[in-house]
Amino acid sequence: VQLVESGGGLVQPGGSLRLSCAASGFTFSSYNMNWYRQAPGKERELVATITSSGGSTNYADSVKGRFTISRDNAKNTVYLQMDGLKPEDTAAYYCTADRRTYGGGKITYWGQGTQVTVSS
Repeated sequence: VQLVESGGGLVQPGGSLRLSCAASGFTFSSYNMNWYRQAPGKERELVATITSSGGSTNYADSVKGRFTISRDNAKNTVYLQMDGLKPEDTAAYYCTADRRTYGGGKITYWGQGTQVTVSS
């Protein structure tokens, strides 16, 4: 199983970045996909979620209206379009895949993360 994030970098306030997460080794279309972030000294935050079919999305209040999560099940890839970036968006961003098991448990896979720095 692999989740490989890309697209992070340094951007000025007000700018945009598009993160990608390429998945392999599992049935991508059966998993909900999420983006988390964690800044130094802060708790990890769930930023955005998209269901396995792509039919439903949810966002943290802190990014609502600025970030858009999407997925392409044919390419086994999930995206996070980030517009109107603010310095407080600076963090390591991680993509995760999860699904419930028939026994009531949960399987979760994590990527290695990509750094986003918003600074002038």
